[in-house]
Amino acid sequence: MSIGAYIGIGIVVIVLLWIMITYNRLIELRNRVRNSWSQVDIIIKNRFDLIPNLIETVSGYAGYERETLSRMTEMRTKYASASSVEDKASASGDLSAMVGRVMMVAEGYPDLKASANFLYLKEQLADIEDKIRYARQFYNDSVESFNTALAVFPSNLLAGMFGFREEAFFKIDESEKAVPKVEFKLQ
Repeated sequence: MSIGAYIGIGIVVIVLLWIMITYNRLIELRNRVRNSWSQVDIIIKNRFDLIPNLIETVSGYAGYERETLSRMTEMRTKYASASSVEDKASASGDLSAMVGRVMMVAEGYPDLKASANFLYLKEQLADIEDKIRYARQFYNDSVESFNTALAVFPSNLLAGMFGFREEAFFKIDESEKAVPKVEFKLQ
């Protein structure tokens, strides 16, 4: 064999190695995004499980629990049926706004604020909210790494060939940015 043939074989081997390494890296990054989304999803579901207990505790002191529990059930259904990150983020934001309103209502009841059960649930909720923030940050960092790998040359050529698509960031919904407005009437 001639030197040209060896050079040709070497180039083919290098290209195939590059394809294999790049493809495997894209798979790894995509799996990291999916795993980090699963972590966000699990923590948000934990929050949905905690909220009814918090509302039940508050309802012993305030007379608006039926409407709140009904809205919470609607939000849980909306979250469960959401198919995209954006829709799940929106449902999560709605729940965050409702939790803010519940906590503001609780401020008006000194006996409630001193209740051991309420304090425990409030602490658990604060812990879950911190976990959600960290999980969202990790998810968004994973999405950034994956989307960057899809966009940079030359891996963008391979990503397009194999059908890799950008993932959506978990954005904070406007309802989470707004200060909750609480209105309730005692019966």
